[in-house]
Amino acid sequence: MIHIITDSTNDLDLDTITKHHIEVLPLYVNFSDESFKDGVDITTKELYELVEKKNELPKTAAIPQHTFVEVFQAYVAAGDEILFTGISKQMSRTYENAVLAAKEVDEKKIFIVDSMNLSTGIGLLVLKACKYRDQGFSAKEIAEALEKDNKRVLSQFAIERMDYLYKGGRCSGMAKLFGTLLKIKPIIAVRDGKMHVAKKPHGKMRVALDSMIEQLKNDLPRLDRDVVVITHSLAFEYCDYIKANISKFLGDIPILCTVAGCVISSHCGQGTIGILYMVNKE
Repeated sequence: MIHIITDSTNDLDLDTITKHHIEVLPLYVNFSDESFKDGVDITTKELYELVEKKNELPKTAAIPQHTFVEVFQAYVAAGDEILFTGISKQMSRTYENAVLAAKEVDEKKIFIVDSMNLSTGIGLLVLKACKYRDQGFSAKEIAEALEKDNKRVLSQFAIERMDYLYKGGRCSGMAKLFGTLLKIKPIIAVRDGKMHVAKKPHGKMRVALDSMIEQLKNDLPRLDRDVVVITHSLAFEYCDYIKANISKFLGDIPILCTVAGCVISSHCGQGTIGILYMVNKE
């Protein structure tokens, strides 16, 4: 048996996770006096309530090595194989801890793939892994396929509030924008496993949303047809707007809407919304 494991930054919805038999291990969201397991002890809504109450932005922490060891040992002891992919190794120690745990337990049965992404950029790879598993791929073959697929994922997010990303310090170029160009709603893209400012639309959030929609439309000829994902941090109105507009040209390509978990929301802030999808090689 092959177990597909990811971390809580994958941002897939519970129905999808359950349907595809995906196991999720939580990262941590830490305030000065409290620590929570992402998606287990705290929801995104509760996170923002605590930020307001404590007047403090949380920090996030990786899944510790010993957690991976415990999970991996149980499955290997049962004779099973494991495929793990989670948040980009450029953004968290989670990947490194998983690799160290695999070496400690059994590298021949545990395969760790760097998603080079975040949020449902990871989720898209996890869904591919499940598809390959169901097609009869071995864990090694799934890992080899994902090492190529991770370069086909396109992730873009429009940021409504810049304070979270700026204070988190995980996005290059944010420092130059913060505090000076308040009318900019930056679009953040993931490239080579890191976040960077891709575009700087001026005006209201709708301008940034339209820019992302246009980008998707331009990518339509090379779009992977499995699914297009809209992921947001409690930005339901923006989600409805994007879905209504992209439905007009996506045809029979499924659209999945999900709410970002606490780790992603801690770094990007409420109102953030992204369109994520895979493209085929040209």
